[in-house]
Amino acid sequence: MCEGVRAAGDAAAAADVDVITSSGRRRIPAHSTVLASASPVLESILQHRLKKERDAAAAGGKVRRAVVRIRGVTDDAAAAFVRLLYAGSSGDEEEIDEKSAAQMLVLAHAYRVPWLKRRCEGAIGSRLTAESVVDTMQLAALCDAPQLHLRCTRLLAKEFKAVEKTEAWRFLQENDPWLELDILQRLHDADLRRRKWRRKRAEQGVYVELSEAMDCLSHICTEGCTEVGPVGRAPAAAPCPAYATACRGLQLLIRHFSRQFRRKEEKAAAKAKAKAGDDDDKWGLLVKKVRVARAMSSLGKRRQMSCSQC
Repeated sequence: MCEGVRAAGDAAAAADVDVITSSGRRRIPAHSTVLASASPVLESILQHRLKKERDAAAAGGKVRRAVVRIRGVTDDAAAAFVRLLYAGSSGDEEEIDEKSAAQMLVLAHAYRVPWLKRRCEGAIGSRLTAESVVDTMQLAALCDAPQLHLRCTRLLAKEFKAVEKTEAWRFLQENDPWLELDILQRLHDADLRRRKWRRKRAEQGVYVELSEAMDCLSHICTEGCTEVGPVGRAPAAAPCPAYATACRGLQLLIRHFSRQFRRKEEKAAAKAKAKAGDDDDKWGLLVKKVRVARAMSSLGKRRQMSCSQC
């Protein structure tokens, strides 16, 4: 027990920075090298503060630790932020508390800690609800968190009727109509993209089926299958690999169209024969009428001759 307290005291003594929370009641000993390596913003701040303390010590002043103030969040959130910076991106992933996740995202964005920002986005996104999605979307926009913003948009599109009934949405309508319009426009665009994607997917499926059908048709016409094949070649004894999915259906269609074609040819031949018979009958009747007319004309001429001789 004493050894643990002594080790903690040695670590605190080796620290050269004090992180002070917003309330001022909490002072967290830290090491400038750790903070500077974790955040470029803290690195810039510490360079200035440490130089100031070194200059003061060189002038004969009292040696003091540099001070970094973390404002705008609770004391617990600030302490958790420093603890996570020490753990680093490759350390054990400490679970981010639900209450401090939003504050942690703000700190990760402000101090430019990308790996912590991604973890906060995941932690907040996994707890999204219809009640919190509007506020979370605004937070994602302020903190430039695209993954979290995308998750909010998806939840809005999925549960928009439930979101419309929340107090957050009503507050948004009354106080920020431009943001409401932006959200509605995003939902509309997302719906258009979804419909376009579904249409393209359906078209792609048709093209794939057409390609398979063309391959099967080529196989049937060149090699033959169980029921249909080229002229002069016996059908295959065993079905092809695509028989159940495409080839059998194509063979049935070919046989169906072949029967229909033969029936049409038979009907056309019968009609042609009937028409030919009708033409022959008409021609015979015409010849008969011509012969009768010629006989009547000849008979008339004979009568005229006999009368003239009388």
